[in-house]
Amino acid sequence: MGFLDKVFTSQTEQVDVEDFLNNMNVEEEVVYEDADAYVKSITLKGVEDVQSVERELKDGNLILLNIEDMQKRNAKGLRDMIVSIKDMVTQIDGDVAGVAPGKILITPARVKIAKRKASQ
Repeated sequence: MGFLDKVFTSQTEQVDVEDFLNNMNVEEEVVYEDADAYVKSITLKGVEDVQSVERELKDGNLILLNIEDMQKRNAKGLRDMIVSIKDMVTQIDGDVAGVAPGKILITPARVKIAKRKASQ
């Protein structure tokens, strides 16, 4: 094995993607006092979660909304909740976009999502 093989192999072996992704579900939240805003993950299960989204947006936080469970359980209820969220986001001048299957990014006032792919 050549020198360059060792360099590139050691870098890829150090990154454990599964371990990194598993850290996204920690129960305790570390709060940084000097942060201007947070990106918060919310799983949409019911109307109370729509209220949580509204509260977080009014606090200036970005939301990564997981809708996978609702897509499977209650498509009509999901549609109604998404319409409600879109209306509320429009009123505060925020933005909404699907970023992956079952995931929606929601931004607060004055934060817009570039919906076109960047040219390469």
